[in-house]
Order: sequence, then structure tokens, then C-alpha cells
Amino acid sequence: MSFIGYARVSTADQNPTLQTDALTAVGCSRLFTETASGSLTDRPQLKAALDYLRPGDTLIVWKLDRLARSIKQLIETIETLHGMDCGFRSLTEAIDTTTPSGKLVFHIFSALTEFERSIIRERTLAGLASARARGRIGGRPRSLSEQGLAAAKALIKDGTLTITEVAQQIGVSDATLYKYLPHPRSSNLG
Repeated sequence: MSFIGYARVSTADQNPTLQTDALTAVGCSRLFTETASGSLTDRPQLKAALDYLRPGDTLIVWKLDRLARSIKQLIETIETLHGMDCGFRSLTEAIDTTTPSGKLVFHIFSALTEFERSIIRERTLAGLASARARGRIGGRPRSLSEQGLAAAKALIKDGTLTITEVAQQIGVSDATLYKYLPHPRSSNLG
């Protein structure tokens, strides 16, 4: 059973010494330190720390925000640790999933996050139902109206303009025009 430390700073001009000193003081036998934004999902040193862990080990950070930028990301990482039979400890917030009270705090975090997701989903569904009741259908509005499409067909049928010129004439890109008329020069523009 080993304590493995993970320290992170966001920019090169920040110094991780405060974190590494605290991690060393609690007995971390190995430290992984990196300079990376917390919002990045690809953090090589965090991956290396997770790969280094063995069942029974504990990953220790100085502060929760050093490990993750969001509760969702934090919960996913701690669940990964749990699946590896490893513990997690944050020195500043005094969270330690190797103890019963630490597990309780973590499960409360998880429950609150799940509750928040449910509330957001409920509000979204209610908003969509309300919009549908008012005749509004969700999604992005069409970029080419029926009148624009009819005008495009007439201009193409006339044959004097290129497809690019027709698209410019009706105020859309070539790609949009091809989306609505995949084969604009075919005879079935009727």
C-alpha cells in the first residue's frame, strides 16, 4: 500500500512546490507533476499516475481542483480509482475515500451531481414540451427557405448562372445549396 501524489499547475510560470512539499510531507513515495490546464482531458502525468497505481494504493492531491475541473470529471476519476481498488485523498478538503466518512462525503457529492443532472434534464424536457405546445419545433432553423429553394431551382433551370453564382444570389453557401439539391443540374428540378 503506497501513497502516490499528483500535482498540477496550469501555466509554466506557476510553481508546484507548495503542492509537492505537502504531498511529500504526508508520505507520498512517488510524485507525478505536470503543467496543464485542468480542463484538458489529455494529461500525460495523471495518466501515468493512474497507470502506476496498484490495488490498495491511494492517489493524493493537494486540492480537488488539481485533479479535476468539474464535479463530473472528479467523480469519473474517483470511480476509476475505486474500480482499481485504490483510494483517493485530497489534503485541503480533507476527503479520504479510504475511510468510511470520506466515502460518505464522496457519495454525497455523487448524489448531488446526479440530482443536478436530473433537474437539468427535467427543465430541458419541460422547456421543449412548452415550446412544442406553442408550435415551436426544436432544432436549428432551416438555412434555405422554401421560397429560396424555389428561386434556386428556377435559376439553375435557367442555366445562365453557375451553382456558385446561384448560391450567392439566394444568400447561402455552395455546400448549403448542394445539401438541399444534391444534383442541381439534373432534370428533376420540377
